[in-house]
Amino acid sequence: MPPSRLDFQLQARASGSRARAATFRTLHGVIQTPLFMPVGTQATVKAQTPESLAASGSQILLANTYHLLLRPGPEVFEKLGGIHRFMKWPGSVLTDSGGYQIFSLPHSRSMTEKGAVFQSYVDNRRILLSPELSIQTQRSIGSDIMMVLDQCIPSTADEKAARKALQVTQRWAARSLAAREDSPQSLFAIVQGALYPHLRKESAEGLVGMPFDGFAIGGLAVGEEKHQREDVCELTAALLPEDRPRYLMGVGTPVDLLEAVHRGVDMFDCIIPTQVAKRGTAFTSRGIVELRRSVYKFADEPLDAACSCPVCRTHSRAYLHHLTKTQETLGWTLVGQHNIHFYHQMMCELRQSILEDRFLPLYHEKRAMLAEEDLDHPVTPPKRGNTTTVVEIGRYELHGSSIRHLDSETVLPAEIRADIPQLMSLLSDDSDQPLIVWDMGLGTGAAALSAILSYEAAAQRRPVRPMHIVSFSSDRDALKLALSHKKIFPWLRHGAADTLLHRGAWKSRFCKGLSWSLAGAEEPTTPDLILHTPILGMDSDISRHACPVIDLLAPSPGNR
Repeated sequence: MPPSRLDFQLQARASGSRARAATFRTLHGVIQTPLFMPVGTQATVKAQTPESLAASGSQILLANTYHLLLRPGPEVFEKLGGIHRFMKWPGSVLTDSGGYQIFSLPHSRSMTEKGAVFQSYVDNRRILLSPELSIQTQRSIGSDIMMVLDQCIPSTADEKAARKALQVTQRWAARSLAAREDSPQSLFAIVQGALYPHLRKESAEGLVGMPFDGFAIGGLAVGEEKHQREDVCELTAALLPEDRPRYLMGVGTPVDLLEAVHRGVDMFDCIIPTQVAKRGTAFTSRGIVELRRSVYKFADEPLDAACSCPVCRTHSRAYLHHLTKTQETLGWTLVGQHNIHFYHQMMCELRQSILEDRFLPLYHEKRAMLAEEDLDHPVTPPKRGNTTTVVEIGRYELHGSSIRHLDSETVLPAEIRADIPQLMSLLSDDSDQPLIVWDMGLGTGAAALSAILSYEAAAQRRPVRPMHIVSFSSDRDALKLALSHKKIFPWLRHGAADTLLHRGAWKSRFCKGLSWSLAGAEEPTTPDLILHTPILGMDSDISRHACPVIDLLAPSPGNR
């Protein structure tokens, strides 16, 4: 593959993760990754000025070819010297091709091999948006990075439709590349294939053989579940060249970006920071703040005390609450400015942690925090006195900060073991044979997750042998109940338990040899270690195995 026009330089990879830090050079300067691109569809980011975007740390803005083709039109950009001069933005610009807009107008366009025929919402003209017209328009706009025209379909589409769209996208990619001609602008291809791994592989293999300057992962955040998006993102990123930027299109929330960085993605765009700001929603180091809530009416403190943006240095939550409640445009502007700064600051933190090889601990820390509501003013404050909120699934109930079995009175605590010396000793063995760990009583997943988190921590420090955990359980209701209360059982944010319930097995993507499954009809291989959580019906016959047995359940009034 010929050298990229972006002079992409990979600087560091994180241990135990596919996260990476890099730089590349556009026509308007050096870019550091991972990075977030605010969406400026109409050559403007909603309620923001170029000055505020620059002050927030924006490196690249995203503009949309479909909308700019209709208004103001390519002739305006040609006459006025391109989008940078037009909007007075000194940084870089990436232009989407219009493929997503084709997807979002199913009743207003028709598809052919030539392109998409649609009716202009500006003057009712019928326009054929072809790969050639898309690239010609992007050349007139003068963006630093252009995108090929692709056919985007719902991620949940059937295989036949996904394959057809993939093949059209491949042919359009080749036409887009030819239409670039001698332009100095960079051009990214877009990998499609819906949720089908073999189609994603086919798409990536076809595109990687062409001289593109970067590659995007398209067709996600359009109908699939979160775990499906993460799996496809990881798979696709691994198929793309190491020496080119990887761009996940249209994603997402801060935790979505964190997960995708963990899986090897470099670039992101999304309307979320400014879209939710219009409703008074702010992302902070203390959780998600909903400024519409009356609890902030007299709150004379900054939106986020840990944030250095101008909004947090200047304005109180009370003022932002007032602007939100009165629907003043200034509220949208200020909260949007803070949210964009928050996204950029998170990207900077992730980049620095990758460069210093401490990404994985930061990943776990942020993963636990990013989806929280405002920790200082919880939406549902804890009840006081002897009253408790009881939620039941099957024969289990939520009892304060624990889960209790209604028949045996066994109480499963909301904590895990931070250190398991017997496990650490066995993991240090030089054997290539997997360490077999039996989890006698799945419960809330505390025993298995204790072992998994200990393994991941050990794997960061030194080589360890493979480990497979087998959980025995007569039912999964305790785990289902705990997964619906992750604030109480924070280890379940790890994600392994969700996968175990969904598929019956989990395999680590980042620690080779680490896996977890539910026991089948036949008893598996003799264990090397038993983790014992006394659950009704799970106390029998563990003494017959000549291996260490660790009781993970501390004594409590309910199980003495």
